[in-house]
Amino acid sequence: MDLRTSVEALWRIEAPQLIATLARRIGSLDIAEDLASEAFVSALEQWPADGIPPKPGAWLMKTAWHKAIDRARREETARKKAPLLVAGHEGEPADALDPIPDDLLTMVFTTCHPVLSPESRVALTLRLFGGLTTDEVARAFLVPPATIGQRISRAKRTLAEARVPIEAPSAEELPERLRAVLDVLYAIFNEGYSASSGTNLVRADLAVEAMRMGRVLAGLSPTEPEVFGLVALMELQASRFRTRVDAAGIPVRLEDQDRRLWDRTLIEHGLSMLDRAFDLARPLGVFSLQAAISACHVRAVTFAVTDWVAILALYDALTQVTRSPVVELNRAVAVLHVDGPEAALATTRPLLADRRMAGYHLLGAVRGDILTRLGRHAEAATELERAAELAPTKQERQLLLSRMAQALASRDAGGQSSREPPAE
Repeated sequence: MDLRTSVEALWRIEAPQLIATLARRIGSLDIAEDLASEAFVSALEQWPADGIPPKPGAWLMKTAWHKAIDRARREETARKKAPLLVAGHEGEPADALDPIPDDLLTMVFTTCHPVLSPESRVALTLRLFGGLTTDEVARAFLVPPATIGQRISRAKRTLAEARVPIEAPSAEELPERLRAVLDVLYAIFNEGYSASSGTNLVRADLAVEAMRMGRVLAGLSPTEPEVFGLVALMELQASRFRTRVDAAGIPVRLEDQDRRLWDRTLIEHGLSMLDRAFDLARPLGVFSLQAAISACHVRAVTFAVTDWVAILALYDALTQVTRSPVVELNRAVAVLHVDGPEAALATTRPLLADRRMAGYHLLGAVRGDILTRLGRHAEAATELERAAELAPTKQERQLLLSRMAQALASRDAGGQSSREPPAE
């Protein structure tokens, strides 16, 4: 590994904490990021000659702070641009520049502030808390770097204009604000677990980044059960990455996955995180309930021995908490395995009238599977064809069209009429 690569690797590790501590002291994420970047440039200039210092994080912090002081001296408007850069801070001892434990936590609450749009929260969190470059964030979401750059710039400008303080939320604000943070991390993970666009269904790099940030957040929030629930959920789902798609990138259904290839390390760590959530919370929250469902799947040695009764009970609880149509659809799958296809089909009928599900391809995929089990192959083919039209990735479309072809073949082999039956 050459020195530049080493410096860049250290930067990815140190940058979030560096920016967070500078932002706390200066009161501006924008200026903090500029100062951190200037310190990184200095490292690239000096470390090749002097070598990497024993404490690179402390070196970067001192360098950035000296640049902050220089900036304050140069600019007549320093008190407005960086209100904490006053003479009294210039001679502080070195340990005064050390980060405090809550700096990172404060920053992630700031990047996920409700004044920002969900898209801006994700981009800004990946940029500052995740330590990704603008180009890396753009590649992660398959959009031009200029678009992400503008999104991040607008987010920082919004925070400044709205006078959002760079501080942890109060005890009264914490539950709502924490949920926003967890939602952002899960949105990042989900984009990696099941991409919403592009040529690849699975973006493991993005999911790994979300898990890393989740673990950091868990370390900073040891008494918050839903943080542990989210980490557990992400790790248990990620344990199946190796079997999620075949060699051609086509999705592999859960019942067809080779469970011997599931990542046992992630499973064990995810289950331990779930135990932490269990120990801290009664009743369980949304992420912990979803993690408990995933735990039922990873604990089953084969698909045939899955504890669907427990899964259905967990979905019953989850539907009461979320009132989400997607959760209702997932619950229908559990109903299928507990009460049979007729009951499952009845469970999906109300979802047909839910406008939120109009563009959701998995509704047709699930109904197609249920109708196939009922021997109603023509109806199944229609559902699967509609699902394929809505599928966000090429691979999912291929899978759904293949299942549609199988349904049509079964219809023809069984002599079923191709005429569509009356609507349910």
